[in-house]
Order: sequence, then C-alpha cells, then structure tokens
Amino acid sequence: MKEEKETVQLRQVKLVVENDGVSSSPSYNGQPGSAVIMSGPDMTSGNDNPAFVPEDGLTEKEANGKVNKPTEDDDESSDEEYEDDSLYGNPWSRGVMRIQTAVLGAIKEYGDMIWTCIYVCLLTLFIAYFIVSMVYRFGDEGSVRLLIITILIALFLGHFALHSFCGDKVTFYYYWSKLSKETRNTISKWFRVIISVLLALGAVIYVIAEVALKTPSNLISLTGMVFFIVVFYVFSYNPARVNWQPVFWGLILQFYFAIAILRWDPGYQAFRWLGDRVSEFLLYTDKGSEFVFGEKYTDHFFAFKVLTVIVFFSSFISVMYYLGVMQFLIRHIARFMATVMGTSPAESLNAAGNIFIGQSEAPLLIRPFISKMTRSELHAICTGGFATIAGSVMAAYILYKVPANHLLSASVMSAPAALAMSKLFYPETRKSKTGNEVYNMASGQERNIIEAASKGATQSISLIANIAVNLIAFIALIEFLNQTLIWIGNRVGFEKPGDEITFQFLCSYVFYPVAFLMGVAEEDCFEVATLIGDKTFINEFYAYTRLSVFIKNRENLTWYESLPSTNSSSFTGSWHLEKNDIIYEDFNHTLVGGVLQDRSVVISTYALCGFSNFSSIGVMLGALGAMAPRRQTALAQVVVRAMIAGNVACFMTACIAGLLYEEK
Repeated sequence: MKEEKETVQLRQVKLVVENDGVSSSPSYNGQPGSAVIMSGPDMTSGNDNPAFVPEDGLTEKEANGKVNKPTEDDDESSDEEYEDDSLYGNPWSRGVMRIQTAVLGAIKEYGDMIWTCIYVCLLTLFIAYFIVSMVYRFGDEGSVRLLIITILIALFLGHFALHSFCGDKVTFYYYWSKLSKETRNTISKWFRVIISVLLALGAVIYVIAEVALKTPSNLISLTGMVFFIVVFYVFSYNPARVNWQPVFWGLILQFYFAIAILRWDPGYQAFRWLGDRVSEFLLYTDKGSEFVFGEKYTDHFFAFKVLTVIVFFSSFISVMYYLGVMQFLIRHIARFMATVMGTSPAESLNAAGNIFIGQSEAPLLIRPFISKMTRSELHAICTGGFATIAGSVMAAYILYKVPANHLLSASVMSAPAALAMSKLFYPETRKSKTGNEVYNMASGQERNIIEAASKGATQSISLIANIAVNLIAFIALIEFLNQTLIWIGNRVGFEKPGDEITFQFLCSYVFYPVAFLMGVAEEDCFEVATLIGDKTFINEFYAYTRLSVFIKNRENLTWYESLPSTNSSSFTGSWHLEKNDIIYEDFNHTLVGGVLQDRSVVISTYALCGFSNFSSIGVMLGALGAMAPRRQTALAQVVVRAMIAGNVACFMTACIAGLLYEEK
C-alpha cells in the first residue's frame, strides 16, 4: 500500500512539472493550472493519502476507477444508480453480485441464441395447440377464425424469416432492379398494355352481362362516373399533361375490388365475417369504459361509448406498429400501387397509409421527403387524406350500425381512387425526386408492448378532443344558421312545420344531382343529398350519426312488419307516412325521418367515407405545414382543390358500389 501511494504521488508531481503549471496542467474544481498537495488525510474520501492531486476534478477513488461517477454527457434522467462497489462488504453479497454479473454477461453474449430458442419453443407449442384444436373441434366459426389467424401468422413469420436469411433476394423487386432500364421499360409497357386491355374488356363484358341485362337501373351510377371524370378533366389544372395510367388503374382496381365484395358471394361473406369480427373486437372497450365511468356509462352514448372506442383502437394500432405488422402491410400495398398505377413511391406510400391511419398521421411515413415533393405530389398527399378515414374513427362509426363490411371495403377502395382523381385534377408536370428509399420505414421505437399500448392510448387524446370540440362548435353554428334561415323564411310565409328553410333543406337541393348520379333511389335522393351536405360542411362523423338514424329505423320497421307472423293476429304491421315520418298504426310510435332503402344506405356509406370537409382543410395545412414549413405556400395553393378531389374520390367509390349493388 505504501509503494502504491508513492507511485501515485510521483505520477501527479511529474504531471505538474511536465506541463509547467500553466493551462495544460491538471485541474481541480474546474480551475486549470492549479495543483493541490494534500498534507493530511483526505477527509472527503476517507483515505490517508499524503500527496494526492485530483485529476479533472476526481477524487482518489474515482481516479482509480472505484466509483462510477456520472459525467456531464450522461443522461440525468437515467434509471441507473451510480454506487460505490466498496459498499458491498458482505462476501455473500459480493458472491451474489458476481453470479448476477456472469448471468447477465452470458445473456448479453448469447442473447440472440436464447431468444431464438424461446421463439422456437413457443412456435412448437402453438403448432401442437393448433393441431389438437383442429382435431378436437373443427367446422364452427371459432375454428375458421383460428385457421385464418394461423395462416396470417405463418405468412408474416415466413416473410420475416426469408428476409432475415436471404435479404432482398426473395423479393420480386430485387430481381426486377437487376434488369437494365431499357428492358424494364419495355416489359412494363407491354405488360401494362396487355393487362389493361384484358381488364377493360372484362369490365365491359361484366357490366353488360351482369348489370345492364339484369339490373339496368344500376347504370345510372355508371353515368355518374363518366360525369365526374369529364368534369374533372375539363377543370383540370393542366388537361394537356394528364397521365391516364393512374386514372385507369385507380378506377379498375376499385371496380374489381367492388366485384369481389358486392357480387362474388365468397368475397361478400368474407368481408361480412371480417366486419363482424371487428365489431366484436371493439366491444371489448366496454369493460374499460364501465370500470372508469360506471355501469350507466351508456347514458352518455357518444362521450363514453363511441369516443372511448377510439382510445382502444388507437392503442391496438400502436402495438401493431411496434410489432412491425403495419409497416409490412403498408409497404407492400404501396409497392403494388406504385407499380401498377405509375405513381411515385412517396405518394403511393401515403395513400396506403391512409387506409389504416388518419390524414395527419399518414404523412409522417414520408416526412423527410415532403419538402422536396412536386405540387402534384403534395396535391395527391392531401387528396389521400381527404378521401379516406382513420381506422380508429371507422371503429366509432361501426358502433352506429354503419355496415362494417362496407366501411372496410370503402377504406381500401378510396386509396387508389384518391390517386386517380388527384392525378386527373392536378396532373404531374415535373419529375419526382423521391425514390424507393421511402419504403424503409422504421419499426416502433418503444421499448416494449406495454409502452407502445400506452403511447397509442395517450396519442388518442388529441384526436378525441378534436372530434368533440369540432362537433360542439359546428353543430352549434349550424343550429344558429338554421334558426336564422327559419326566421328569414317566416318573414315571407314559410311558417308550417317541415316547410321551413334550413341548412339541410338547401343542401338537399344543391347535392340532389350528385346523389342521383351516384345511383341513389329517387325517393331517397333528398335525404342522401342532405347527408352529403352535412359531411362536406360539418364533418363525416355528424353525417354518419344521422345515417345511423335511418339504419336503426329500418331495423325497427323490419321488426314491426314481422309481428303478424311471429305473434298473435292482433298485430297488423300496418303503417303510414306523414311527411318523411313513419307512423305505426298498432302502436303510438313514430319513426322520425323515415327509412332509406338498403341500396341508398350502401351508397351513402361509401360516399361519406372520407375526411373531405372544410374543417379538415385547417387540420391538413397545420399538419403538413409543420412537417415542411418551406412548402406552406404550395400547400395553401393546392389544398382546396385536394378537398374537392377527395370528395369526388368518395363519390366515385359510391358510384362503383351503386353500379355493382345487388340485393342480398
């Protein structure tokens, strides 16, 4: 010990001499050029050191590595504590600590191997469970659900494993990129021409054979599609530069997807089953709502039943992002759309993201590239946000009895429709500066699933607040406008109840042609036109709320009309109309507003499925302006056109639904 102290003393004195006691000499308490000789015991450290010169403000223990003192670069918020190892004087404690250190070191060194073994064991257990379950009970809905989940998990894990071992060599895009540019262009050109001709001929033949000959009234919706395309072409920003490839492919993808859902029975049943499962999944929110708000939480249906679903679904989506599932889906949908439609990777990725997330969240996927996008690309980004809805909001609409299968299909169909209408209304005139690097989406940065779920729930607070305050404000403003219009109408003789001039009354006439061209039954056109006005000038949430009234009325009327066959003959099931209200003759009950035909409900579901309203313009400008401040002027110039394009994209989707609708 004596020799060790002398060595320290000589080394410190040598440093002082060599540095000549100026700026490069050792420092103490942050003062350069000063060396302190301690002639007595070190009262701070407790060590008897007659000549210790601290280095860089460290005590003797710290200089010898005995204390892990945090430096200025260390995170002050770190959860780790810096402790003096000498405190562990108990030999048993030191032994336990050595074992702990050895185990943690082994886990760190062989962590990948350990987790691989755990995953293999879990996968083996799941396979065993799956086999036993299929043998024990096969044929009911639960076994079908388990089979589908197993297939999806197998595909996801298989894709992940192939990429882990083989990299990009397992993808089509890897081998496609190896071809020369001339070869790729030639193959792409002829492939698109051949496939386009075949798909177009198939669509024409199908419409003639299955629509024109069987339900010719549906052709009104086809007229509506032609009308919207012609109008958009005439009022296009640059009609001479319109590229018809994204327009054609956007519409053809919509058409064949609608066939799979509305006309192909297995597809219809599959989406209906999927919609039922989503509705069932969302009901789990009730447990959390009941715990927080009490058993009578449904007394405030919108606040404690509808808005709370957004919290649950937002948390679920956040977990899916953490696991990489959302990135997997969005990336491959975007690649497909960019390949067949000829749109840039950035705008295709945003359109794919809009299927699942909202207008202000989807652009985060391409945030680094927004500042160098062309105006046509910015227009497409805005249109995609206006033409679709967020998955969390869609979950709330399902609670209002809006058909879940049609909501799901509308969310998917509106993505290519948004690109098609955007490129028709604001065609590309410059070369895009974004490439395939946009597909490299990062996985969730959360440390575990619990943090991901909590973060998703927390992020939903702003969305819920936005919905609530906007509904309060706009409904109040519309009521003020209605009362003002009623007062004005009373001055000139419009005084009878039901004949007053209101905002809804004006919208019913303004949007009547739109509803008719989409294929809505003539007797329902005024009501659907009113819903379109509500969606455009207030928001789609309010419009779906009013649509749910007609849906519930239809369910109630169906029950009432079935009473004579299910109960005693004292019930007649008769009713009559007063204005638009239905009056039951067996009961003192009125269905306010009446009902809509099922065809009109389906078309309305597609037409309302988007954020394309005036209040969303501010949301879009605020979100994209914060991501790319230098492009705020360009965004302001295209955002109104984008809102109109988003609305028409929803109308085009509704037209295709009306064209292919068939009573089930």
